[in-house]
Amino acid sequence: MAHFRLTNSLSSPLPEKLVPFSSQSLILHHPFYFAKPKPLIRLARRTGPPLVLAAVGQAEPNRLPQTNAPQVLPEEEEDLPSKSQQQGSQLRNRVVFGLGIGIGVGGVVLAGGWVFATAIAAAVFTGAREYFELVRSRGITEGMTPPPRYVSRVCSVICALMPLFVMYRGHVDVSVSSAAFVLATALLLQRGSPRFAQLSSAIFGLFYCGYLPSFWVKLRCGLAAPALNTRLGATWPILLGGQAHWTVGLVATLITISSVIAADTFAFLGGKAFGRTPLTSISPKKTWEGTIIGFCGCIVTSVVLSKVFSWPISLSSAIALGVLSFLGSVFGDLTESMIKRDAGVKDSGTLIPGHGGVLDRVDSYLFTGALAYNLINTFLPLYGV
Repeated sequence: MAHFRLTNSLSSPLPEKLVPFSSQSLILHHPFYFAKPKPLIRLARRTGPPLVLAAVGQAEPNRLPQTNAPQVLPEEEEDLPSKSQQQGSQLRNRVVFGLGIGIGVGGVVLAGGWVFATAIAAAVFTGAREYFELVRSRGITEGMTPPPRYVSRVCSVICALMPLFVMYRGHVDVSVSSAAFVLATALLLQRGSPRFAQLSSAIFGLFYCGYLPSFWVKLRCGLAAPALNTRLGATWPILLGGQAHWTVGLVATLITISSVIAADTFAFLGGKAFGRTPLTSISPKKTWEGTIIGFCGCIVTSVVLSKVFSWPISLSSAIALGVLSFLGSVFGDLTESMIKRDAGVKDSGTLIPGHGGVLDRVDSYLFTGALAYNLINTFLPLYGV
């Protein structure tokens, strides 16, 4: 075997003689063999620009200039279009599904009867399931014990049956008291140690998800007196019920729902444009400026629609209906925000793309139906309306 000696330094000259001579030594000592030695590569991390590949012994002028200005990584440059596309897709879904929900709700309200009651029952069942999932979330369970799953499911079914029971019997008081007794009995007889937090969350679920939405059935289907002064009733097709289809309940439901939509819309736009003062810590995005603008928009909508439908006749009654619609909208929204804040979630669910869950869409309507029905049933008859 041929023996030869190589120097470790690339800068030192090659030896003049290598003994003995061989083809291997000839190849090793050829001038092009060591003409461009492969440098050692290391990673140099800097605070300013991204990772820079620097070769050992590289000349100083060839180094990238150091700068403190933030630079966008290639990965971030690729993510920028995707983020904008994602936001555009979310906005598109929100608009499309919002229009679809609005058209569907309008058709259900006009249909009335068992169609309306069944739609309310389906929404109540889904909202009750979302509510009890929020109660079982980690953020809430750190401070209290949630009810067992079988109790939550039974309670969701009972809530869904309440609007149907109202449609059949005309009232819901007996069903609520009976359901509360059944739930209390089930919780007291469960294995382990019953907790008051379990009973309170379950009973509030009955009230919040079942009892309050049932007033919409009483409002739409219970107030069957015809709204004789409504001009739309005179041109309504006979096959769809004719003028008798336009009842006080239908007109009141349309005005109340439209007032809530106006309150939410004007509050959102006003808060975006003029919002400076936070309304409450429960929902930091809500401002006093937006709330005031939403209140004015709700009142104006109620008064204008009362002139369109010629009901209610008195201006004070229309304003009172608008005020109660606004109060129910705000307190319903804040109540759900409080539950979600304690649960540590942003949305109650993901059923509706771009809108969250069912509770996120109907929270402003939960208290409103009860307030509007009691106003019309208790006070408006005193004014001859």
